[in-house]
Amino acid sequence: MAESGDRRPIAARELGITRKLAGWLVARGASADAISLAGMVAGLLAGLALALVPEWHDGRWLLWLLAALLIQLRLLANMLDGMVAVGRGIASPAGELFNEVPDRVSDTAALVGLGIAAGAPVLGWAAALAAMATAYVRTVGRAAGAPSDFRGPMAKPHRMALVTVVALWCGLAPASWAAGVPVVALWIILALSLLTAWRRLHGAYRFLRPRA
Repeated sequence: MAESGDRRPIAARELGITRKLAGWLVARGASADAISLAGMVAGLLAGLALALVPEWHDGRWLLWLLAALLIQLRLLANMLDGMVAVGRGIASPAGELFNEVPDRVSDTAALVGLGIAAGAPVLGWAAALAAMATAYVRTVGRAAGAPSDFRGPMAKPHRMALVTVVALWCGLAPASWAAGVPVVALWIILALSLLTAWRRLHGAYRFLRPRA
């Protein structure tokens, strides 16, 4: 896990129940890297659940709800891995691999899976590439000397919140109400992810330009 000073600001870290859960994991010697990998597994399973939606007719509502749950479990793991690393005093630059790579895999799985569920796989891949661009620009900017930029409007928490809401809606609402919603969500993710990547690139440029 990366150093604590380079973490995405998440208000839920300050919740009592979150701190207790992190403390419980620390007391049992849980591995921050293993938690990161567990989050990636949850992300992959969420993508698989979404991808199977077109194959299931009577039970597709269950797949939608399962995907929503798995996405939230993935985000929980993403939050706890850093808290456990800091709590155990084992945060290190090497842990960045376990912080970034599982996130990219999980994002891609969820968005491509949503594209398949929506009957628009190409749109799902496009949204996944745009989402990856936001992380790429942030990482390149940081490597060049700019501070990590987690701004939106479509950062990882925003993307996954939207996918979760869509999954819940498609799982609970009548089919006629849910039709077309995933496609609209993917277009929103694609457009706003590209805007987010541009904002981060512009911010890094403005920070680094006076140093040239």
